[in-house]
Amino acid sequence: MTRPKATAVKTATTKPDAAKTAAAKPAATKPEAKSAPVMPVETPTPDGLELYLLRHADAGDPARRTGEDAERPLSSKGRRQAKRLGRLLKDLGARPDAILTSPKLRASETARLVARSIGAHASTDERLSVDFGGRELAAMVAGLEPKVRGVMLVGHDPDFSAVLSWLVGSDIEMRKGALARIGLPDREVGAGRGSLRWLLPPDAVPG
Repeated sequence: MTRPKATAVKTATTKPDAAKTAAAKPAATKPEAKSAPVMPVETPTPDGLELYLLRHADAGDPARRTGEDAERPLSSKGRRQAKRLGRLLKDLGARPDAILTSPKLRASETARLVARSIGAHASTDERLSVDFGGRELAAMVAGLEPKVRGVMLVGHDPDFSAVLSWLVGSDIEMRKGALARIGLPDREVGAGRGSLRWLLPPDAVPG
């Protein structure tokens, strides 16, 4: 099957190895850089799945914090990012049927703030906390009820950037607080099987 091309993404280097990325995350986190939002208008496939990948919002500098990394909360900037994103999704009428989040505090706080804005509930899934790759994503999608047409996953990098790049067949960076929406017309997870509908960096969200 021919891999669909992602829509106008500026950050392009080398494509991830699909076989390796499907099983595990890449070795290093990419530096954050500003990118323009990509939000084409597309009609979801009736029998498909709309997958939202949301990287947790800003949680400050981990080097300046003591204690367990899993307990690092959102910064005030991060809380503003999550609230703005939630309001935008509400205004757009984009309400996933399910929201699953990493148990790490910065991710679960992001998920709760967004869920509250759109009138949804966020549930914890341990698979999103570390080493989240294509295999884990495929298992999660397979476990969804058929009536679920949209699911939001809230987690971390470098996992999410690698999974997104693998799904759409183009190298893409997800900044903290960035949201990607991917269409899976046949609900099958695989290299190049997704179609990028939105790529929304946090600084592009109004409010």
